[in-house]
Amino acid sequence: MKVIASRLFAFLFLLFAFSFSFAQETESETNGGGVTKEEVNEVIDHHMADDYYYTFLSNKETGAHYGFPLPVILFDNGLKIFSSSEFEHGHKVVTKDGQSYALYHSKIYKTDEAGTITKKENGFPANEKPLDFSITKNVVNILIVGLIMFLLFTGMAKNYRKTVVPKGMNGILEPIVLYIKDEIAIPNIGEKHYKRFMPYLLTIFFFIWIVNMLGMTPLGMNVTGNIAVTLALAIITFVITQAVGTKTYWGHIFNPLGDSMPWIAKIPLYILLVPIEVLGIFIKPFSLMIRLFANMSAGHIVMMSLLGMIFIFKSWIGGPLTFGLTVFIMIIEFFVALLQAYVFTILSALYFGFAVEEHEHEEAH
Repeated sequence: MKVIASRLFAFLFLLFAFSFSFAQETESETNGGGVTKEEVNEVIDHHMADDYYYTFLSNKETGAHYGFPLPVILFDNGLKIFSSSEFEHGHKVVTKDGQSYALYHSKIYKTDEAGTITKKENGFPANEKPLDFSITKNVVNILIVGLIMFLLFTGMAKNYRKTVVPKGMNGILEPIVLYIKDEIAIPNIGEKHYKRFMPYLLTIFFFIWIVNMLGMTPLGMNVTGNIAVTLALAIITFVITQAVGTKTYWGHIFNPLGDSMPWIAKIPLYILLVPIEVLGIFIKPFSLMIRLFANMSAGHIVMMSLLGMIFIFKSWIGGPLTFGLTVFIMIIEFFVALLQAYVFTILSALYFGFAVEEHEHEEAH
C-alpha cells in the first residue's frame, strides 16, 4: 500500500507541476496582468504551432525569449543555411544572396527588404514560399523521441543477452511488447504473417505514446497535433498495406462479388462497388491521420483554454476551480495519449491483416 500511495503522490505531483508550468507560460506571454480572449488565443496558437526557435518561456513586456535557435535550411536558387536567430522572432528580415525572407506566423516567405507580406482575399499570405528543409521544433522533438526509443530498446536487448529475467525498465516494456504481440498483432494479422509486422507495430505504438506523453510536459512537444506528422504516419501504414497486399486483397477490391455471378450480370454492380472499394483504400489512412490529430489537438486546446480563464477572470473562487478542472482534464489526457497509440496500432494491424488475408483453400494447399 505504501508503494501504491507513493506512486500516486508522485503522479499527482507531476500533474500539478505540469499544470503550473503551463500556467507560467500563459502568464509570461500575457505579462501576468488582466488579459483578453484574443491574447489567450494567441498563446494557444503559439503553443500549438511549429517553430524555428525552441522557446521554453517568453515575456512580451521585456521581449525576452528563453530557448535556443534552430537551423534554417532553404533551397531557393541554391542552398541557404543560417540560424533562425537572425529573424529575431519575426521582427527582422533576413537577406541571403540578394533574396529577402520574412518569418510570418511560423512560416518563411519570400519578400522585399521591407518585409512586405501581401494577403489574398481569404487573408492568407500571397507571398511565395521557398522550399523549406529546416530543422523545426517538431523535428527536434521527433529526434529526441527517437533517441529515447533507441536507448530503451537497445538496453532491453542487452539485458536479454545476459538473462531472461527483465530488470529495470524491461519490467515495464516486456508486458507491453507481449500485449502488442498477443492481443494486437496475432489476432488481427494471424500466426503466419504477424512477425514481419511486429517491428513497425512496436515502433508506431511507442513513438505515438512517448510523443503524446512528452506533449503533456511544458516542453511544448505538440508533435501529433501537427497534421503533417500524422499524415506521414498514416502514409507509412498505407504504403505497407498496399505493398504486402495479396491477390485475395486486391480481388476483394476489384472483384468484390467473386465468381458467384457471370461477368455480364456483375458489370452494373461493379460500376458502383469498385469505386467505393477503391475509395476505401484512401479513407482508412485518412481516418488514422484525422483521429490522431484531432484528439491530441483538442486536448491541448482545452487545457490551455482553461488555464487562460484563470488570467481572464482573476477570481479567488474561479481560479482554483479552473485549475482543478485543468488537472482533471490532464489526467484524462494521459489516458487519451495511451489510447490514441493503441488505436493507431490496432487499426494498422487490422489493415495489414486484410492485406495478407488468404483464401481457405490456398491455406490448405
